[in-house]
Amino acid sequence: MIATRALGDLRVSAIGLGAMTITQRPDADTEQGVRTVHAAVDAGITLFDTADAYGPSSEMGVNERALISALRSHPDALDRVVIITKGGHTRGPESTWWVDGTPEHLARAARDSAHRLGLDALPLFQHHRPDPTVPYAESMGALRQLVDDGVAARVGVSNVNTQQLQTAIDILGDDLVSVQNEYSVTQRENDPVLRMCERSGLAFFAWGPLGGRAAAKGVGDTADAVARVAQRHDVSPQRVALAWLLELSPAMIPIPGASRPESVRDSARAPEIVFDDLDRRLLASVGDQPEATSAVVVP
Repeated sequence: MIATRALGDLRVSAIGLGAMTITQRPDADTEQGVRTVHAAVDAGITLFDTADAYGPSSEMGVNERALISALRSHPDALDRVVIITKGGHTRGPESTWWVDGTPEHLARAARDSAHRLGLDALPLFQHHRPDPTVPYAESMGALRQLVDDGVAARVGVSNVNTQQLQTAIDILGDDLVSVQNEYSVTQRENDPVLRMCERSGLAFFAWGPLGGRAAAKGVGDTADAVARVAQRHDVSPQRVALAWLLELSPAMIPIPGASRPESVRDSARAPEIVFDDLDRRLLASVGDQPEATSAVVVP
């Protein structure tokens, strides 16, 4: 059984699955995507991350539909998993990404997601990204209303700085259970947000946990220290990167993407790694060190 961590009043697997990768490319292998989701369930992963804007096309809901279809085709999966979805992004012509943080859009997006996923209430709805044209407090008020209306059981925020997170905490109170920001061994600039999550009892979902922008070709290509630690443990660099995040904070829940069953099985075993002092010294030397102030990172 995979290790678990707190998500508000729930316990979920310490490693999640970012479902975006199962539909990300126009030529994505649909059957392989289903096998990947099934492999995650079989490996004990109970946290699945999607969003209404995940494509690859400009059509909304592509990834949500693919994920729920895959989960429904696995016996008892829906009784065992928690689905996170997000709203606040929109898609334009030629698959461009826009934002809309208006209360009207967020209310519609959450209800549309619940309908696509076949859920009476979303287990967790996250605001995908702050909209610079909308006061953040107004977007948070929309999340507050979604909880009050029973559309979402819990809410979260994503791609925020510490000021925005404080606004969310002030408005949403105990119904706010999570933050989803970029964090990896090579991208540590959201450390102030992570520490604020620890103090506030919030889960921190790490997107891009295998290196994000700085390691687009794989952790081992840009972080030799990670590769050295992986060799010491006879595991993949990706597994080391996830294990490092888990050790970093009890609030941390990495959400790596995967498009192959082999990848998700490897990720699910990250909690098994136990680092020694040499491992920690090697990994401490990698990547960006935390800055004094937090930053919003755009994927």
